[in-house]
Amino acid sequence: MTAYRTDAHARRKGRARGGLWGPALVNLGLGVPASVPLYLVWWLLTEYMPMDCKSVEDLAKPGLTNCNYTTLDHASPVMLLLAVTSVFTLALVVVIDVVLPLRRGRRLAAWLGAAALIPVPFAMCLALA
Repeated sequence: MTAYRTDAHARRKGRARGGLWGPALVNLGLGVPASVPLYLVWWLLTEYMPMDCKSVEDLAKPGLTNCNYTTLDHASPVMLLLAVTSVFTLALVVVIDVVLPLRRGRRLAAWLGAAALIPVPFAMCLALA
């Protein structure tokens, strides 16, 4: 019996089909906590990977120009923190972009497509720094 539908019910159904604003804003919000593992990956790629030495024993070798003890000292905790925060962030993304839309009957393609916006807050902070 569709004759007794109200405007509120029609609006709710229209919102359930959804636009792209909801998924886009939620995934931009997910980008804020995702900035932590993204920054750790950026640090490893820009600080740790270009170094000539990979252990403390390499510091004594002559001829190594790009070797920093502080970076070597911080590498292990950064990798551990990267693993922990990446698992947490990935779980958050799976729950918000896959599980919740499937439970509520929303379009999964819109949510997964908007997941490309997750690195935007980190990229903005990196560009402004």
